[in-house]
Amino acid sequence: MSQGWQPHQRRGPIAAEYSSPGPRYMVPGSTGQNKHDARKHMAPSYSFGIRHAKFTSDCSPGPGYLVQPNITRAGPDGTPHYSLYSRPKDVLAFKTPGPGTYSPEKAGKSAQKSAPAYSLSSRTKGFRFDQSPAANAYTLPNILGGKAVGKNSAPCYSLTGRSKIGSFHEDLQKTPGPGTYRVANPNLYRQNAPSYSMTARNQLPSDSTRKPGPGQHSPEKVIINKPQAPGFSFGIRHTEYTAPLIVDPVD
Repeated sequence: MSQGWQPHQRRGPIAAEYSSPGPRYMVPGSTGQNKHDARKHMAPSYSFGIRHAKFTSDCSPGPGYLVQPNITRAGPDGTPHYSLYSRPKDVLAFKTPGPGTYSPEKAGKSAQKSAPAYSLSSRTKGFRFDQSPAANAYTLPNILGGKAVGKNSAPCYSLTGRSKIGSFHEDLQKTPGPGTYRVANPNLYRQNAPSYSMTARNQLPSDSTRKPGPGQHSPEKVIINKPQAPGFSFGIRHTEYTAPLIVDPVD
């Protein structure tokens, strides 16, 4: 029996099936200006500015420039140069694998004939909420009558109903008589005669308040125009914070 790979059931979902961000999710930092955490206070940040453009291009080497002795006005003097390299690595002989290195028994189904194997995979996410119609949801068109679809239909004949108007059994009693029509007003098609109306009773303008009669007055009770004796009263109640009258002082 081969000890190599054998078909088996998957132990769990892979990382590509998860829709969450995973371990790469990071909370925004609280330092710097770019991508600062919006939940925390950000202190003011200052910068040194940018380098301004030069008006002149000064590319002189300066006073420390030293010309090498092998450089002339026409270029290098042509003196040969030599250098020492490191020792190269020895060339290793190619190791050809022997017959015992191969394991043809581990080749599996790629090198041996095997019976076809079938498996049932799980339902995919795309077809989980699909509402596909079943076989009984379809209806075939009717092939009877003159409205058959895709079929040659024979000529169809029908009998219409009996008409009630103009036939021998028409009820002539429903014809309107002279009293059915409404008599038109002669004032509509002749000269209109004068018409009169009676208005309601008009009241004279007057005061609608109720006036007292002679028995409502009492002249005997009027004493303002007669001499009267002087009248006295006790006055009004003073405030409670006023000092009372002390009649008998106590030593």
